[in-house]
Amino acid sequence: MILEGQPTRSIMRTADGTGARILDQRKLPWEIVWVELFSSDEAAVAIREMWTRGAPMIGATAAYGFAMALDVDPSDSALNAAYDQLLETRPTAINLRWALDEVRKAVEPLAPEARAEAAWLRADAICDEDAELCRAIGEHGLALFRELHAKHPDRPLNILTHCNAGWLATVDYGTATAPIYLAHDAGIPIHVWVDETRPRNQGALLTAFELRNHGVPHTVITDNAGGLLMMKGQVDAVVVGTDRVTANGDVCNKIGTYLKALAAADNGVPFYVALPYTTFDPNTATGADIPIEERSAEEVTLLTGPGPNGIETIRVTDSPAANPAFDVTPARLVTGYITERGVLDRI
Repeated sequence: MILEGQPTRSIMRTADGTGARILDQRKLPWEIVWVELFSSDEAAVAIREMWTRGAPMIGATAAYGFAMALDVDPSDSALNAAYDQLLETRPTAINLRWALDEVRKAVEPLAPEARAEAAWLRADAICDEDAELCRAIGEHGLALFRELHAKHPDRPLNILTHCNAGWLATVDYGTATAPIYLAHDAGIPIHVWVDETRPRNQGALLTAFELRNHGVPHTVITDNAGGLLMMKGQVDAVVVGTDRVTANGDVCNKIGTYLKALAAADNGVPFYVALPYTTFDPNTATGADIPIEERSAEEVTLLTGPGPNGIETIRVTDSPAANPAFDVTPARLVTGYITERGVLDRI
């Protein structure tokens, strides 16, 4: 990832090796603030309150939080308590459970005094693997983008995204954004339509921030503009990330993804989902079986941004609001899945 002209990662160990360093995404793009986490309690708060977010990134943060807990108390009871504490922070993204299970498998057979070091090493490996998985997703997506651009070589390739599935949501590269960055770096003219993605505006605040830092041409649009752009032939493909893909290929992602898939199907626009194997959930049969997180109504009724007195929060409605955080796109609406193994017709 490129941040202020320098390559870095969205999560890393602290200088002393006893904590994890993450960007506070609540402050982006107005302020770039790195936060250091030194306990499982702090990691749990960072995940639950969305200092950090995105399925792979949640998993990486939880893995480090697990290691922090075992640094303090490596007993069986403490291990189980830390696992449960971190697991309950976000119910929908499957990477959270996967990462915690991976750390648990690595440390549970060991003597208590050996557990913390093993947990740190497994968390490091999870981060390194995620970066490599996303790079591979980018390579396979790049080949797909070359084919799409060849159909209209006289103009930029227009990709529409929803929410943030970029390097802020992963350790590096991103999922949906990985082929965008690689295409841009390879000299393919590319332009990205960035859904603002209400509530929380992850597209307008985070994806646009990423693309701007990388120098990728992009335009922020309202969530409801995508259908019109597809109808006018201004979208070559929709590419989104996901928080969980079930055994039958249903895709759970940020609320509004389903509507984009419907519009794409109606207009003959290919709809792709980018994901690593860690986001595939073979133990859940269909999207109907996924718990959909209901978040605070204030994410809908309040907006935060720069004002005359600095960063301010304003109210945009005084009516009751509902805030389901995710929806499910049926597998029948998915053109293909961009994975580290290639672009798959079915998962």
